[in-house]
Amino acid sequence: MAGGGFVAAEGGRVRDYSGGVTFSVVVTGLMAASCGLIFGYDIGVSGGVTQMESFLERFFPEVLRGMRSAKRDAYCKYDNQLLTAFTSSMYIAGMLASLVASGVTRRVGRRAVMLVGGTMFLAGSVINAGAVNIAMLIVGRILLGFGVGFTAQAAPLYLAETSPTRWRGAFTTAYHFFLVAGTLAANVANYFTNRIPGWGWRVSLGLAAAPAAVIVTGALFVSDTPSSLMLRGEPDRARVSLQRIRGADADVEAELKDIARAVEEARRDEEGAFKRLRGVGYRHYLVMMVAIPTFFDLTGMVVISVFSPVLFRTVGFSSQKAILGAVTVSLVSLSGVVLSTFVVDRCGRRFLFLAGGTTMLIFQVAVSWILADHLGKHGAAAAAMPRSYAVGVVVLMCLYTFSFSLSWGPLKWVVPGEIYPVDIRSTGQAITLSVALTLSFTQTQVFVSMLCAMKYAIFLFYSGWVLAMTVFIAALLPETKGVPLEAMRSVWAGHWFWRRFVVLDAKQELDQLNRM
Repeated sequence: MAGGGFVAAEGGRVRDYSGGVTFSVVVTGLMAASCGLIFGYDIGVSGGVTQMESFLERFFPEVLRGMRSAKRDAYCKYDNQLLTAFTSSMYIAGMLASLVASGVTRRVGRRAVMLVGGTMFLAGSVINAGAVNIAMLIVGRILLGFGVGFTAQAAPLYLAETSPTRWRGAFTTAYHFFLVAGTLAANVANYFTNRIPGWGWRVSLGLAAAPAAVIVTGALFVSDTPSSLMLRGEPDRARVSLQRIRGADADVEAELKDIARAVEEARRDEEGAFKRLRGVGYRHYLVMMVAIPTFFDLTGMVVISVFSPVLFRTVGFSSQKAILGAVTVSLVSLSGVVLSTFVVDRCGRRFLFLAGGTTMLIFQVAVSWILADHLGKHGAAAAAMPRSYAVGVVVLMCLYTFSFSLSWGPLKWVVPGEIYPVDIRSTGQAITLSVALTLSFTQTQVFVSMLCAMKYAIFLFYSGWVLAMTVFIAALLPETKGVPLEAMRSVWAGHWFWRRFVVLDAKQELDQLNRM
């Protein structure tokens, strides 16, 4: 199918007719990947805004009074459930939207879902910028969450289905690149708007409308994926779309037949994707749908991305320097994603997963040690961390973020988008996204309370999960680098554990993979 290409046996050799990197596929890929901008901007802007004194004075004056108290525990400066609800409400709304988007995507296509998501995000950003009470803040965040849920459901699938097989990892990684770029843009915006007394936070929240407008405009000018068009019974439009993204010299008819075959298999199974997932032959997909987003969120990177300014305030930086620290972390994260784009299709998924997990574990333990030894194990307000060690925390956070952005960050979007067969692809993406957003909601809601209760040990908590996920990947995830989407079942059939659950549709798939 589109995005996977198809490897056909011809004359005893393998022929890949997925086409090259055309101008059209680059443009459509950039548009889809830019959906990550709205997700990333929202992640970055909320953490910075929640520690701005002008924002706290307007909506949460009790938090500001607690920060200024000499008796306040350093770990507990921002422990307020209503304040964290401002951040976390987006994620629970995104989870609900992603489940709805699964069925909508199959009916109207990836492009329409991205358009709807961008429009909802645009509305949410306007409401947040003009908020006069906490209720408006929460409503705006919920609309932002709906926008994120729709776009994050459709965009990675769009990228996987339109990109050439050889460069599928790089194209899908672009979504995470834009996500990190959005986070960086939000932190830079916060750095400058924090200087505006009284209403700087409104500018930060309102600027979210800019990436949303880009998504809405871009979605109006690109076509849907060939797979989605074929699934909706529009073969002629699917042919036109495939010809445009593959180029004039590509063997479009051969690939189109493969798309039709995959779609027909999906239609024959009328009982629904959720019911199929309970079958033995889909056991490996179901495990990955839950495990990958769970481990992704329990690395702690989500809350670090959101609350890095809060964390840097905790170790003693001023508001402006805390936001500057968040900008630095975002820049390092962006460099990690750029490097990942170049190596993901060369080194493979497993290598990056394992290398990233190992280094992340080391850096998290080091942060925990510094906080325990130099901030004080009880977090007393009188305990001031020496500036050199506070800078050390920032450096370790940068190294940790770089490791994450090189590995788990982009691969969380790459691997789920390529391992699911077409009959469960939308549902699989919806489950993966809903699990991730549910955990993001939980973590963003309780992180500040956990920091207050667990002190430095919160980073030991996350490092334990990093260890578990690294072992999981080493044992149970096969390598999917360079494998066409249609031959993916053969990868699982050759795995030492999952082969007992895999039912191949045709022995030819395995023969094709062996000749690759």
